[in-house]
Amino acid sequence: MKLKILLLTLLVTSLCQSIMAQEKLQYNLKKGDVFLVKQEARQAIVQEIDGAAHEILNVISGQMEFKVVAKNSDSYAIDIIFEDLIMTMTSSTQGVLMDIHAKEVDPTNVQSRIFNSLLNVPIHIKLANNGDILEVQGGDSLVVKMTEASGLEDAFSLNMMKASLKKEFGSEALSNSYKQMTYIYPDRSITVGDTWENTYEGKLKAQNVWKLDSVNTENAMISGIATIVMEIKEPATTMLLDGTQDTSITTDLNSGFIKKMKVEGVSKGYSTIAQLGDKKIPTTISSSVTYELIQ
Repeated sequence: MKLKILLLTLLVTSLCQSIMAQEKLQYNLKKGDVFLVKQEARQAIVQEIDGAAHEILNVISGQMEFKVVAKNSDSYAIDIIFEDLIMTMTSSTQGVLMDIHAKEVDPTNVQSRIFNSLLNVPIHIKLANNGDILEVQGGDSLVVKMTEASGLEDAFSLNMMKASLKKEFGSEALSNSYKQMTYIYPDRSITVGDTWENTYEGKLKAQNVWKLDSVNTENAMISGIATIVMEIKEPATTMLLDGTQDTSITTDLNSGFIKKMKVEGVSKGYSTIAQLGDKKIPTTISSSVTYELIQ
């Protein structure tokens, strides 16, 4: 009898511990919550042309504000604005191709006017509890504003610019971009060591496998590995690459919002340039992106 009681006690204790160890990771936001996020990104594109390596280095930094404007039963309405954006592009053969600080607008510089126009313009998103972005509004109107800021009057040039900007700042493009930062949670309760999967679409397609590494009283630590496919089609160039991506995340257990996130990836494949016809150019892209909550 004592043995049976002991076994029953151990079983109940084990079950209780198992239940207590389960975590329902998700966003738990309140109307009026505001989160400031600093982003830093570095992307190196290396192309092998006739035995010589040509490198383009893109460096982007900026600050975004996320404000919760409404809470629903299974989602949140959030306004996102770019508060600042700094971009540089350098070529190993041509030097500096772009150097823009969006806050410091240069009226004589078309690129400066365009990127200054996107600051402090709200983008409205509908965020699911698991971080999936269900809807984005405002991206297409933002593209119109950026196009108008260019000062171009030729209809053909305006349409070309609008089409190009839409691929980066249109509602669908922004949805895919934001999702890489937010869509990190499973739809079920999990314990440390559990894994789950999701996918991103867009120019960067990723099949992600996430893992809950550890939990303490304040934070959850999550890691992710992904296989990625990058497909870019522009009038002057195309790229088709595939590779892998590693992610490490620290999130706030209370709100579910990220405290820090780092994404590193390497993709290899080929690109084509209009001037060189159908010649396939071996291409490698290495990238590192960090998001950090500003306390």
